[in-house]
Amino acid sequence: MDEAEFFIDSKKISLFGIEKKASPLVVLNSYGEESGARVYAECISSGCPPFTLASISGLDWAGDLSPWKNPPVQKNGGEFSGNADSYLELLTGRMLPLVLDSLLDRPECICLAGYSLAGLFALYAAFRTDAFSRIASASGSLWFPGFAVFAENTPFYGKPDSVYLSVGDAESRTRNEILSTVRENTERLCSSFRDRGVSVTLEINRGNHFTDPEIRMAKGIRRILENPNR
Repeated sequence: MDEAEFFIDSKKISLFGIEKKASPLVVLNSYGEESGARVYAECISSGCPPFTLASISGLDWAGDLSPWKNPPVQKNGGEFSGNADSYLELLTGRMLPLVLDSLLDRPECICLAGYSLAGLFALYAAFRTDAFSRIASASGSLWFPGFAVFAENTPFYGKPDSVYLSVGDAESRTRNEILSTVRENTERLCSSFRDRGVSVTLEINRGNHFTDPEIRMAKGIRRILENPNR
């Protein structure tokens, strides 16, 4: 299904749908190489409008996508090294120009999407760059310590046209005090963004954090492409 692929600093960029001239570009930070292909296939099968997907894999998941350093939040979990700013610089400075040069025409819009920590990163990017006009954060790790306060009190670098947020209805049912804040923080930021004039969609899905991740991500992508300002 890959139509083109590139490697930058051990990270793989896989492009899908590049024949669709001037269609929107969605940049997706993926947990694994196959995840992007599955999300794209789900988007197409669900009737998503034509778009190009740039799926990036090979990430240091807890490092590249975490906005600042934080100790492990689960037993036997790893620490978060807080390299989001460095990765965002690589993404916008080298990776995105390479992708744009590979397309037939300038895309109608450029969107950033992600699941879990990649969903957290997608929102964080809106406060650091104006490269992405639409954001889809599916089951984003909005429990991340300090992020809700940061997002409420930091101006957007470039206010997004639309933001999609989702969370599973069982994600907050955990004894872990940090992880249990995910729904509260997601709803909190939805209200905060709306108060700042951003068009926001919030969807509550069934299941825990690991339920149907590709389906959830595809739903978010479809939403920001179909009706971005409603």
